[in-house]
Amino acid sequence: MHVVGSLAIAALTVLITSHPVAAQLQGEKKGHRIFDQELGRWLSPKEIGHKVVYLTEEQAARHILQNSGEIRHEERRLTSEQKICVEQRIGWKFPETSFTFFIGETKGIIDRYASIQNTIGKYRPITYMVGVTPEATVSQVEVLVYRESRGAEVRKPRFKYQYEGKDSGDPIRINRDIMNITGATMSVRSVSAGVKRALVLTEELYLNPPGTPCEAVNQKKKKARGFFDRLFGD
Repeated sequence: MHVVGSLAIAALTVLITSHPVAAQLQGEKKGHRIFDQELGRWLSPKEIGHKVVYLTEEQAARHILQNSGEIRHEERRLTSEQKICVEQRIGWKFPETSFTFFIGETKGIIDRYASIQNTIGKYRPITYMVGVTPEATVSQVEVLVYRESRGAEVRKPRFKYQYEGKDSGDPIRINRDIMNITGATMSVRSVSAGVKRALVLTEELYLNPPGTPCEAVNQKKKKARGFFDRLFGD
């Protein structure tokens, strides 16, 4: 198994305020200082600069795509139409137009897709990789870099397990189908939003047949579900 292409860390972009997570930030900035309203105090320089690297891109890709004979790496750019489509489907806007993907293949057959996601936690971006199957379901989530002083529990297996098997038709939201972590609500919302985006991006960039309208894969799944609902009941 080998990795093709550069594995440079994707540039982190602060999300625009229309992001549902960004809109929930509870800090006030004054110069380089941040006042945390929840804690009722100014954050220390150590807290603001907190950064823990758990995995490199290469390590995460090898972990998520471990059963693939070959892993290739590529950057995919959204067209304006695709970006509008993705934003409509996930329910929030984002500034990025380019995303890093890893594709695991064995003898010419794609086993898994994995994409790098950067979404704002409470104050700073969380970097993680989301694995997606050819059937458009989440296979795995791995946290690469965590930059907050609290909430790192989102990298624990017992939390990440909740995302496995989810598809773009699922809510993937706190108190719907994702359990919250006390003291880490912003991080949970951030990761959940990114997982949803990763699913939709993979569908729109890789799984939708060329020339098909937005949500082609999602509509196909809805029809399949509707058939089984009629056959077996809700």
